[in-house]
Amino acid sequence: MKHARIAWSGAIHDAMESDGQLLLTQGPHAGRRVSFDEVIWLPPLAPIAQARTVIALGLNYADHAKELAFKAPEEPLAFMKSQASLIGHKAFTKRPADVKYMHYECELAVVVGRTARHVKKADACDFIAGYTVANDYAIRDYLENWYRPNLRVKNRDTCTPIGPWLVDAADIPNPMALKLQTTVNGQVTQSGSTADMIFDVPTLIEYFSSFMTLHPGDLILTGTPDGIVDCQPGDVIVTEIEGIGALTNTIVKA
Repeated sequence: MKHARIAWSGAIHDAMESDGQLLLTQGPHAGRRVSFDEVIWLPPLAPIAQARTVIALGLNYADHAKELAFKAPEEPLAFMKSQASLIGHKAFTKRPADVKYMHYECELAVVVGRTARHVKKADACDFIAGYTVANDYAIRDYLENWYRPNLRVKNRDTCTPIGPWLVDAADIPNPMALKLQTTVNGQVTQSGSTADMIFDVPTLIEYFSSFMTLHPGDLILTGTPDGIVDCQPGDVIVTEIEGIGALTNTIVKA
């Protein structure tokens, strides 16, 4: 099942995909259908009382590490992002006027479904609520260290589009065999497969939960394959993952 979170008619709604439309699932408008173009798409994540933890992986695809002239890491290389960086489908990402290189990163995003602490790899999938698509923009001009990107590189407002759907984990029987693709203005610039991750999803859950508690709604962004290119204001970027959806985003001047 594909879940969405939208703004429509002056309110926030939970919805699900139904025959090419959005079916509102809660509140006084439950059961009403609206078209994709009638709404503002929000990150497909329910609001939670505590701050959401967003963990992102660096260099988790060997081809991307090679693209950046690094050897593949021997353990997961992670950094944290703020929930404030998240925006929805069809939203706008700001490119600072002074930068020379800003690129997308198409990533499988894992949404934690229940509290996870000291989880074994064999049990990791039981702790996943679902999956969505993330586009983890990076600004190379501000980069000091590929292994631990600083805040100005990866934790900027509007620079982590996510969505449009949250797909139930049960509907993705093997998250490690999904095709990824990015297009810029309709031209394919990146293609790959989650099968090429250095550290697969169960390994990441086991690793992170070994030293920190993962809570429902937390996100793990799992890295990107090679094929990154500079994005300019006006460019329309579509990051797509097989079985999960196509996330559209437009670059604008800051």
